Amino acid sequence: MEAPSALRSSRSEARLFLEWADGDRREISHARLRGACPCSQCKATRLRGAIALVDEGVRLERIALQGYGVQLVFSDGHERGIYPWGYLRELGTAALTPTPSP
Repeated sequence: MEAPSALRSSRSEARLFLEWADGDRREISHARLRGACPCSQCKATRLRGAIALVDEGVRLERIALQGYGVQLVFSDGHERGIYPWGYLRELGTAALTPTPSP
């Protein structure tokens, strides 16, 4: 999957905004991103049935492009997960585009 055409994080809104060339737009809260970390340690925790509690105040501190996705660094110090583009597209809630009036 190709990288999004636009990628922006808002600390004040605590959301990551993504837009793809086909016009699809997604947004994901920083807490949702942290809770869905794809690193091996977080995956193993989820596979054991444990629920990782994520502080709603967690913020995205840095985004490092990795070609097939991004490495995200969070305010709680976690930085092990690399989020592939397809995974981010699936995690995101479709941003609503206003429907033109007839």
